[in-house]
Amino acid sequence: MRVTAIIPAYNEETRLPRVLEAVRAASLVDDIVVVSDGSLDGTYEVARHFDGVRALQLPQNLGKGGAMHVGACHTDAPLIVFLDADLIGLTPEHVDSLVEPVYRDDADMTLGIFRRGRRATDLAQKLFPFVSGQRAIRRELFLEVPNVQFARFGVETQITRWAVRRRWRVQYVPLVGVTHPMKEEKLGRLRGTMARLRMYADIARILMDGHAPRQPKRVFRLRNK
Repeated sequence: MRVTAIIPAYNEETRLPRVLEAVRAASLVDDIVVVSDGSLDGTYEVARHFDGVRALQLPQNLGKGGAMHVGACHTDAPLIVFLDADLIGLTPEHVDSLVEPVYRDDADMTLGIFRRGRRATDLAQKLFPFVSGQRAIRRELFLEVPNVQFARFGVETQITRWAVRRRWRVQYVPLVGVTHPMKEEKLGRLRGTMARLRMYADIARILMDGHAPRQPKRVFRLRNK
């Protein structure tokens, strides 16, 4: 079974390389797709020059759900693994541990949960494991999630709600030593707080109404490697 790693990325030129190195060395990953979600920095160029990586550049920011959906539509691999572009401490073994239960048909989806990375992110994922951006899933199942491409930061919540509704087999996989920077660390206190509030709003909307909003179909051209 072929496996494609899909990495949605927005302005992650400095943090993306360490994630790509880990994913490229994973034994169960055959293909890597980086979707630069309207990035204003060199994220696309960094990805494009990595051997074994297919880079896609969205001309406008679609949000995380949109970037993930574009990535899934640009592979025919039966199994995909989503990873955030800003992870710290990720190893090839972590990636393989996410993929293996789905690869062996012991699960329909896995969720990677931070453990012993840093206190703040460990606590957040302990309280809200359904928002983890690290997950392996059968591609056909991901593409059946309603309006996932419009969910923006609520995409993980949207996927998890659908998984519960459809009774998918879900396994939690501890990612020991993995964490990521807080939004306030990446963007500064004010911009980071605003970004966090937007994320909470996206998640709350889906939790309250049970689905991502429908939006008009967007037509755009991709730059790709």
